[in-house]
Amino acid sequence: MKRSSRARTGAAVSVLALALITGCGGGSDDKDASEGSDKGAGKGSSASPATAAKALGAAELEKLLLAQGDVKGYKVASGDDTLPKSKSDVKADKAACAPLAYAMAGLAPGETDASVSNTVTKDPSSDAASKAPEDLTEADIENAFKVEMTFVGLSSYEGDGAAKAVKAVSDGVAACSGGFGITAQGEQQKLTKVTAGKASGKGDESVAFSVNSDMDGTGTATFNTEVVRVGSTVTTYYTVDFASVGTGKAAAVPTAVIDAQLAKLK
Repeated sequence: MKRSSRARTGAAVSVLALALITGCGGGSDDKDASEGSDKGAGKGSSASPATAAKALGAAELEKLLLAQGDVKGYKVASGDDTLPKSKSDVKADKAACAPLAYAMAGLAPGETDASVSNTVTKDPSSDAASKAPEDLTEADIENAFKVEMTFVGLSSYEGDGAAKAVKAVSDGVAACSGGFGITAQGEQQKLTKVTAGKASGKGDESVAFSVNSDMDGTGTATFNTEVVRVGSTVTTYYTVDFASVGTGKAAAVPTAVIDAQLAKLK
């Protein structure tokens, strides 16, 4: 039986590490993916992080990661059922594009094993949950499918590793402008375009980019990602509005989420 457009869209979304990722193919060479030029897609800092910086452990990072109640109007979940467990769960067909794929999946874009992630979902505006089934309107039903989710990743690095991680993402945006292939959950997807975006200017330096994808013939999807460095720590934000998948429209990375996460790093 031929899959429905909703099922095909769901599979493509999974490939892009948006939801329901439980495991997939091999990873790319992290060292090669972290090297590149000094070009940036956002705000840069002339100050270098201290070379003596020590990476925080996963347990320490968990305490700094956003938790329920940290962002007004958003629900925070662990991401255990939606995010890849490691870089071996995500594969890009070009080494230079691997940092972009990792950032989109809530994984560390640079060379480190110290990383954690979760999901932050905007509370729906509809009051449908308080209504009886017979009282639901068509708008209530439509709003039930309007889910805006941001995958948040937090990683820590030794020495100048954090700056190198942001640089690898910036270099990847330029090197992968024509698109690249990504494999996840046994599914392959071609990202047709990578475009530098306007970064928030938060932290010591920040980089933003968007990717376009042909959602298996159901339309075009665009997703936004931002990477922000604070000292030796890198935060990543990858946002999707499920209602807009296939329309070509994209949800911006919520400033409130970035601000709340950076506040916990101070």
